[in-house]
Formats: sequence, C-alpha cells, structure tokens
Amino acid sequence: MNGSTSYGTRLIIPPLRRVYAAFGDLTFALMRGIAGVALMVHGYGKVTDPFAAVGMVESLGFVPGTFWSPLLSFSEFFGGLLLALGLLTRPAAVAASVILLVTIYYHWIFKDQGWSGSEKSILWVGMTLFFAVHGGGRFSVDRRIGKEF
Repeated sequence: MNGSTSYGTRLIIPPLRRVYAAFGDLTFALMRGIAGVALMVHGYGKVTDPFAAVGMVESLGFVPGTFWSPLLSFSEFFGGLLLALGLLTRPAAVAASVILLVTIYYHWIFKDQGWSGSEKSILWVGMTLFFAVHGGGRFSVDRRIGKEF
C-alpha cells in the first residue's frame, strides 16, 4: 500500500488511508440510513392520509390525483424504509429521486422559490442518485442476501 485512495490519488497524509478505510463503509451506511429515515419522516404524514395531496398533485399535472397522491405517499414512506434498510436499494433510490426532482420543479418553478425553496431537495436528490448508482453498500440487506437490483 502506497498511501493512495481507492481512486488512485495519492494522499497528502498517507496514514489517513487507514482512517478512511476503517470508516468508509460505516459512513456509507450512515448516509443511506439518514436519507431513508428522512424520507420516512417526511412521508409519514402523507402515508397516514394518502389522499390529502390530491389537489396539489393535480395542480402539477399529475391526473388523476387519486392515483398519484397515494403513490407519492407510499413511495416516499416505504421507499425511505427500503433505502434505510438497504433492501432493493437502487429501485427505492430511483423512485425517491423522481419524487425529489418533481419537488425541485415544484419549489423552483411552480412556486417560484428558486434555490432557497429547492435547496433541501437538491441536496437530497444528490444522495438518492448516489445510491441509485452505487447500491446499498457493505452494510445493506441487499449485500447480506447476496443480490442487488
């Protein structure tokens, strides 16, 4: 080992390689857990009343709202659960990413809030797209069962 990172870049302080190696998988799981639990918390109010957002989703052009509102509700809450567990990580992350891209549109364009209204969703979609590409990681149910989407 020559003090390089997993990308082949040499570290300025080579002994840090051990620190990065020791905490890399843990921080990967922590970020996945935070993203998933945050989606669950955000979706909990929707899943307890899945038809509450009918008017909002129809105002965005998602008709019929009686179909899209519950889909949004269950995708957000249960997709967050799947993401937190690392089970079917990639499909859950793709579904969350689609929802978040719509929320970016909703806040930036529809409500004309620009960056300030969309910032949280932009950061969040960065996380979900990361897991859509990289999967659940070492400490995921996907890895435990030996199959990933």
